[in-house]
Amino acid sequence: MSFAIIFVLKINFLLEFNFIFISINQIIILFLAKLYFNFLYQKLIHKNIIQKNIMLIGTYEEVKKILNEKFDNIFIFKCCMITDIKNLNIKLIKSEIKFPIFNENEDIRSILEYHSLGQIWILNGHKNKSEFLVKILKYSVDTLNIKLEEAPNIKGKKLLANKYDFEFYEMSRFYGINLFLKILIDKLLSLIFLLIALPILFFSALFIYIEDGFPILFTQNRTGWDGRRFKIYKLRSLKKMSFDKTLQVTKNDKRLLKIGRIIRRYSVDELPQFLNVLNGDMSIVGPRPHMVEHDIHYSNLFNNFLKRHKCNPGLTGWAQVNGLRGATPSPEIMEKRMYYDLWYLNNWTIWLDIYIIFKTFYALIKYKGD
Repeated sequence: MSFAIIFVLKINFLLEFNFIFISINQIIILFLAKLYFNFLYQKLIHKNIIQKNIMLIGTYEEVKKILNEKFDNIFIFKCCMITDIKNLNIKLIKSEIKFPIFNENEDIRSILEYHSLGQIWILNGHKNKSEFLVKILKYSVDTLNIKLEEAPNIKGKKLLANKYDFEFYEMSRFYGINLFLKILIDKLLSLIFLLIALPILFFSALFIYIEDGFPILFTQNRTGWDGRRFKIYKLRSLKKMSFDKTLQVTKNDKRLLKIGRIIRRYSVDELPQFLNVLNGDMSIVGPRPHMVEHDIHYSNLFNNFLKRHKCNPGLTGWAQVNGLRGATPSPEIMEKRMYYDLWYLNNWTIWLDIYIIFKTFYALIKYKGD
């Protein structure tokens, strides 16, 4: 920053600046930057963009140790379950732990629903982790993250009569500084791409209006992170009086506008979703959001389908750059897309996102959407 100021103001470095001034300047800038990013991080937590509803499960000493270590961020914990509570003074525990305390005989379903939990941390003090996992997973939503201090010895067996794969209940990769960088990159690139795409959006909107009038945009309910609903934005590509929002568009669909065929072919109709990214409902890279009705339908067909909602949905994704763009006319295609999305969730890094963004430009030409 200091060198940028010197260059812009054309100041003679040797005559006008000295090492002490530069050092002080850098310290002030770093301090202000730290204040700003701390404020932004707290805002993201407050809006529940960064997960904070955590339940701790373990012995009293283990729970107290975690709370002491995370004292500055104690608000991320919602409640706890003490496994050795029978042998303890309950009044003393409540005086030290300021949020709801449960024991293992409590109604798990009520706890999960009432506290809107996003994560459960099962600590080492819980002896029967496998059995307790089964009990939790029986009532938990598919987007719940479960972190184990020490994985139970299940020897590759599947839980709940082969319904759940243990591997999908690892700690989500979408947290902390990496998630913050992803959000930061999303906002910056969305602004850049929107500015670049303005002429395309303008002419597309103009042709839509000439051919079929208003509205220009099409909105629909989609499912976001942890099952949250949001309105997705698209350029309208179908005739306004002739389509069912729940019916997927096919390649030679008679409902398509003339301009609609063109903008769908090259995914121009998806460009308004950069507004969804700026609003925090979506990310540039992530599993594509489907219609709510499709999520309900396919979640009954595929056990791990709703795991796709463990991060923000994206404009593009690992499935899309591997050829799975456009409509999903058969359950087999949707299942294949699901496996690509789950692979992305389990292997996500910032570098993978950057690779997918670059590969998307190539995929737009090679794999034309319907």
